[in-house]
Amino acid sequence: MPDVTARLAGASDRPALERLWLMFRHDMSEFDGVLPDPRGAFRTDRLDAALTEPGWAPYLLTRGERPAGLALVRGLAGPTRVLNSFFVVRGARRTGFGLRAVQAVVALHPGPWEVAFQEANAVAVRFWRRVATEIAGDAWSEERRPVPGRPDLPPDSWISFVARTRT
Repeated sequence: MPDVTARLAGASDRPALERLWLMFRHDMSEFDGVLPDPRGAFRTDRLDAALTEPGWAPYLLTRGERPAGLALVRGLAGPTRVLNSFFVVRGARRTGFGLRAVQAVVALHPGPWEVAFQEANAVAVRFWRRVATEIAGDAWSEERRPVPGRPDLPPDSWISFVARTRT
C-alpha cells in the first residue's frame, strides 16, 4: 500500500494547494462545464474558505514527501462534517492512495459525514460507494440533491455515513 499522509495545511502550503486545486477544477470541468477565467484560473472560494474560515480544515495529501492530493472539510463546528472537495493526482490514482487518504482524513474527525459527487462521473460513483462501505460497512445511505444555484446541472449524489472513533 502507498505511504499516505493527510496533513492539516497551513499558509505555507497555499502554493501547493493552489496548484492541486487547479488540477482538481480542471478534472471537474468535464462534469460541471465550468471554464477557467480569462487568466486561465478557476474560482478558489472553497479553497480560500478552507484556509481562512472557522469550521473548515484543508488537508494536503502526500505520498512520501510529495504532494499527491487535497481534501477540504467543512462543517467541523456542526453536527455533520462534509468532505467538500477531494482530489488525487492521476499518478497516485488506482493505487489505494485515495481510499487510504479519505480514511486518514475521516479518522481525524469521527462522527457523521457527507460527500457529494456527480453521477455522470462513473469513477467517482464506484470510488465513493467503496469508501463508504470500507468505512461504515452497510451502514451508509445515498440520495440525490439539487446543486444549489445550478438548476442547469443534474442533481448531485450524496453519500452519508458515520465514522467511528478508532480504538
